[in-house]
Amino acid sequence: MPNFPPVDEQLAYIKKGSAEIIREAELREKLENSRNTGKPLRVKAGFDPTAPDLHLGHTVLIRKLKHFQDMGHTVIFLIGDFTGMIGDPTGRSATRKPLSREEIEKNAETYKAQVFKILDAQKTVIDFNSRWFSKFSAEDFVRLAAKYTVSQMLEREDFHQRFKEEKPIAVHELLYPLAQGYDSVALEADVELGGTDQKFNLLVGRELQRAYGQPSQVVLTTPIVEGLDGVQKMSKSLNNAIGIAEPKDQMFAKIMRVSDDMMWRYYELLTDLSASEINDLKKSEHPMEAKLALAARIVGDFHSSEAANQARERWVVQFQHRQVPEDIEMCHVNYEEIAANWNGSAQIPDGSPIKVDKLLANPKVALVKSTTEGSRKRNEKAVEFDSLVITDPIYQLGDPLKFPYTITVRVGRQYKKVHIRGAFGS
Repeated sequence: MPNFPPVDEQLAYIKKGSAEIIREAELREKLENSRNTGKPLRVKAGFDPTAPDLHLGHTVLIRKLKHFQDMGHTVIFLIGDFTGMIGDPTGRSATRKPLSREEIEKNAETYKAQVFKILDAQKTVIDFNSRWFSKFSAEDFVRLAAKYTVSQMLEREDFHQRFKEEKPIAVHELLYPLAQGYDSVALEADVELGGTDQKFNLLVGRELQRAYGQPSQVVLTTPIVEGLDGVQKMSKSLNNAIGIAEPKDQMFAKIMRVSDDMMWRYYELLTDLSASEINDLKKSEHPMEAKLALAARIVGDFHSSEAANQARERWVVQFQHRQVPEDIEMCHVNYEEIAANWNGSAQIPDGSPIKVDKLLANPKVALVKSTTEGSRKRNEKAVEFDSLVITDPIYQLGDPLKFPYTITVRVGRQYKKVHIRGAFGS
């Protein structure tokens, strides 16, 4: 029989980093019943495998699942391999293109491998909503659709906005909240977790459970964590995300880029520290030391404590003491690939000018994704050649010049040694 902590202790841990609980009195009652009967709560969170990997924004929910798991409850990591083919319309101003079955299955396998960096593999239930939906008949879907009205569906903000703007809403999109809600019926969930943007779908689950004669689940929403820009939702498409499968040094360096204010939000949402422990840190630690500890803690979660310590040491050497690392990757480019003001003749222009952005974006160098990003980095004074800040788009290698020519290039916290060979590899 599980030994559950006192209810007040459980509630305090659950509420840390939570945005809203619907309803807290119901959750307290469920926790009390669970403690009295020894029966764990069934706590569910669903993830559609719409991308091949997860970032720290996704882990806010996964970590909250872990908090329930730490207290002895049964957590269900639900992979929406059926709903992923519909495409969640949440926050969309246009119809999302459904994924193929092959894309869904490939992404789902990646998710399964990644979630166990946080959750206990022996105690976690991994399920797929195709388990019940693959058995659904047309009649079953008609009966499910009869549980909800079109007017109720149009109360959803994004549907309402698209309807008002006369933008199309595909019928299959209306099925998504119903399908997600039915997941809670199929799993007999006591609690469902989701981001604040999922509130409508989670509440549909409450209603459908009542319609199918089950007790309604408690809905717990978590905040949407901001990305490295500190403004927009963490997203790979916005280039402000920290992937949980990223190399340790890259992950550590990205976390060190967040603002001091955002650091404490990351402590709250992306660590297991209690609210009181975080408050103690605020009072006792210098912000730089607290940020170093945060980066080490998060890297340790997804790599190892040893990897976190190594990443911390390398970051301090490279950036706090402004030393260039010894083991910089070497890459080779030909002059003609990055040349400026050169027509390909045998005579290379005096000074051997090169296009800075073209060098940074060269596939062999790959310090930025595009020349546009390179230009932005220059304007931010984040580009250095041999410790010299570069702001001009054209750089003179030197006159007279002998090839090959090597420069140490830094963009932000990334370094490369670029070995420039003469025209056509000479």
